[in-house]
Amino acid sequence: MSDALQRDLENDPYAAVERAAELIWRKTAESINKGEADRISDHAVVMLFTAAVKLYAEKCGERRTFRPLGGQYDEIVTATEALTAATELLRSLRLGPTEFALWARRRPEDYYDLPQEPVAIEKQEEFAR
Repeated sequence: MSDALQRDLENDPYAAVERAAELIWRKTAESINKGEADRISDHAVVMLFTAAVKLYAEKCGERRTFRPLGGQYDEIVTATEALTAATELLRSLRLGPTEFALWARRRPEDYYDLPQEPVAIEKQEEFAR
């Protein structure tokens, strides 16, 4: 482990998540662009996805929420990709459209209608189609 990494971890035990996110972003884009996504195990994807869902839900809580995807619209994640993920999340918890509809309106979200800057992710062009 490098001295800089060790110092970061000593000062902030979660700094590694920030660095890992950048690495995961780059390597995921590379694997998709090269048609090599199958080289990343299903187990690794499950761990990453589960951690991302839990972290997002924890940070949102009952008082705040934030846009969960980078970009302004569908330039990074397409509607097909988003709906695939959402559908499989529901299936994995044995939930259906009725439960989803009830939960989706538990808190009205107006931030999508407010003018805002897209969530900036460096090198988002790596996922360009």
